[in-house]
Amino acid sequence: MSEIIKTEAVVLSKMDYRDSSNILSLYTKDFGRISVIHKGARSPKSKKGFIAEPLNHLQIIIYKKDSRELQLLSSADLISHFPRIKEGLDKLKYSLAILELIKKLTPENETNIRLFNGLIRILFLMDSSNESSKITFGRFFLFFLKDIGYEIQLNKCKSCQNNLMNGDSLGYNFELGIFCSRCLGNFRIDFKLSQELFNYLICLKQNKNTDSFMSFTADRAIIFMERHLKFHIPDFKGIISFHTIK
Repeated sequence: MSEIIKTEAVVLSKMDYRDSSNILSLYTKDFGRISVIHKGARSPKSKKGFIAEPLNHLQIIIYKKDSRELQLLSSADLISHFPRIKEGLDKLKYSLAILELIKKLTPENETNIRLFNGLIRILFLMDSSNESSKITFGRFFLFFLKDIGYEIQLNKCKSCQNNLMNGDSLGYNFELGIFCSRCLGNFRIDFKLSQELFNYLICLKQNKNTDSFMSFTADRAIIFMERHLKFHIPDFKGIISFHTIK
C-alpha cells in the first residue's frame, strides 16, 4: 500500500521516460536520495513539467511504497529555482558538480537532514554571493567529504603530532593524513601541499575569507580533494561536470 508523503527536494537529474514522462533523481529532506516517475510531465497539457528541472528546490507530494525502487510523484511546487546560477556558466558548472557528488556518492533512501540543509545553503550562496564559484564549491566539497566519512585531516602532523604546520612544503598521505616538512620524507606522500594551499584549506574549513589567495590555489584544492575521494572510492572516476560544461 502506498503512503502519501509531503517533503522538500532538490532535483539532481532528469531523464525522459517513454512518450511523455520523466524520471527524476531527487535529494529529499526526509528520505535522502530517491528516484521518482513524473507521469505526463512532457505532455503539451502539463503545466508543471518545467518545474522539476535540475537544481530546483521543490515542495513535493509522492506516493511512496517501500517495495518499489521508483516512487510516483504526485505534485511539485517551486520553492526556489536559483536564477543567478543558471545565468552564468561558472556558477552552473560548480552547482551541477555539487549535484553530481550527491547523486553518485550518497546511498538511496538514507535520511541526512544535515546534508540536505547544507545543499540548500550552498545553492543559496552560489546563487546570491559574489564569491568565486570555485571557492564556494570548495567549501561544500570539504563539508561533503566529512559528511560521507572521508574527512581531510589538517589538524596536526600524523607522525610528530605537531600542530604548528609551518614550512615550505607539507605532505598528505590519503590513508594516514598530513605530515609536516620534517616528517614527510619518512612516509608515502600522495599529494604535496604548499603552505599557501594548506592555509587556504584551513580558511575553507573554518569558513573564513579567502580573498588573499590566488585562483590557482583554489583549483589545486579541488584537485586535491578529488584525488582524495578517488583514493577512498576507487569506482569514483572524477567529477564529470567539470569537463562537460566549459
